[in-house]
Amino acid sequence: MIRIYNRKTSKYDIEKVAGEKYIKWTYESPLGKSLLELFVKRKLFSKIYGFFCNTKFSKRKIKSFINSFSIDMSKCADSIDTYKNFNDFFARKLLPEARPFDKASNILISPGDGRLLAYTNISMENLVQVKNIHYSLAELLEDNDVAKKYEGGTCIVLRLCPTDYHRFHFVDNGTPLENHFIKGNYYSVNPTALERVAKLYCQNKREWSIFRSENFGDIIHVEVGATCVGSIIQSYCPNKKVSKGDEKGYFKFGGSTTILFFKPGTVEIDEDILIQSSLGFESAVQMGEKIGKKIMN
Repeated sequence: MIRIYNRKTSKYDIEKVAGEKYIKWTYESPLGKSLLELFVKRKLFSKIYGFFCNTKFSKRKIKSFINSFSIDMSKCADSIDTYKNFNDFFARKLLPEARPFDKASNILISPGDGRLLAYTNISMENLVQVKNIHYSLAELLEDNDVAKKYEGGTCIVLRLCPTDYHRFHFVDNGTPLENHFIKGNYYSVNPTALERVAKLYCQNKREWSIFRSENFGDIIHVEVGATCVGSIIQSYCPNKKVSKGDEKGYFKFGGSTTILFFKPGTVEIDEDILIQSSLGFESAVQMGEKIGKKIMN
């Protein structure tokens, strides 16, 4: 059972997990763990499932998925009948008014929909995956020179589950730089997996880039793939200016994670998010929702 903090009600909701029984069996049973290491974490498994989700046969899954997880289609830019396959639906676009955001330059918004954790005054060698499991930024990026600039800064981790809107956005005006690709495995990013796989983010396929934002300094954007995530698609053009709220990219089918790193003295995360994170609870957020503000020097 995964409890998620609801910022509107100040209460905890229970997350309805897609494929929960499968995930628990895979990561907790002896046979499941054997299959995980032999096949499930491999690129081939995700590639096969991704191929199926790109076929017209996968379209049959769409309506039952919507009904099972109460997805509000009134916010979507397209109707159900227009989706060619399940991946087409999974990477669905929303109407512009579905995710309003504060355009004030000092307000930090969430880059996407999902469940958010935030950490301040971070140690680059001791980043929190879950309680008692840590990793380093240098390992995550495979670049020590970049990593050491963020010592003592702020980290936000946005976990997207399969039922979420799967496009991610820029949190400020600025200029994104080139994208870096790192090959890896395809472990699930569900909390069940995060509690059992050491340095999971550093083991999975991932991409990262630096975003030279106008108000929050140089932000590291990391997108982490997961089981059945067919692709991480980057929509932006490197070295071309973007505006706050512009789409950066999207994930194809599967749960996935976006991690942002800020240098020290640039951003102050909202207190309720920090409190819940310190207690080990994620906070539910939507793209464009205020999650912090600029530190005025």
